[in-house]
Amino acid sequence: MENLGVVFALLGAVLAALMAGIGSAIGVGICGQSAAGATTEDPNLFSKVLVLQLLPGTQGIYGLLIAFVTLTQIGVMGGSAEMSTAKGLLYLCACLPMAFVGLWSAINQGKASIASIGLVVKRPDQFGKAMIFPAMVETYAILALLVSILSIFGVSALNI
Repeated sequence: MENLGVVFALLGAVLAALMAGIGSAIGVGICGQSAAGATTEDPNLFSKVLVLQLLPGTQGIYGLLIAFVTLTQIGVMGGSAEMSTAKGLLYLCACLPMAFVGLWSAINQGKASIASIGLVVKRPDQFGKAMIFPAMVETYAILALLVSILSIFGVSALNI
């Protein structure tokens, strides 16, 4: 294949958006079930549990951001893109931290948010503390985002 580098780079962009998006959909979905139950018990908790439900959705946004940055760097969004197979593979590798960590952290953040919803149901005054548990999982998604962004820009600076 003539332009295999572009294919690998596009695969990286797609995997970052796809896997992080799947993780977010699962995390937000499972947490939404818990949030709906909590709201059934006490409708006044809606805004608090909604915030907790939305937290696992950030990984999908991060994955989309990595996809856009990658597409911009490889020139797909602005014209013709040509690159070596080696550079395309490097772009693929640069996208993988966000793809894998986005998938797993979103699912696990959903689980942590479910536990936090349980805390808020029993002790609504402890919402601030309840936010910390899923926020700790978010830390690793942010680290993966940073690694992927730095890697993408590092690859784009290479002359291969």
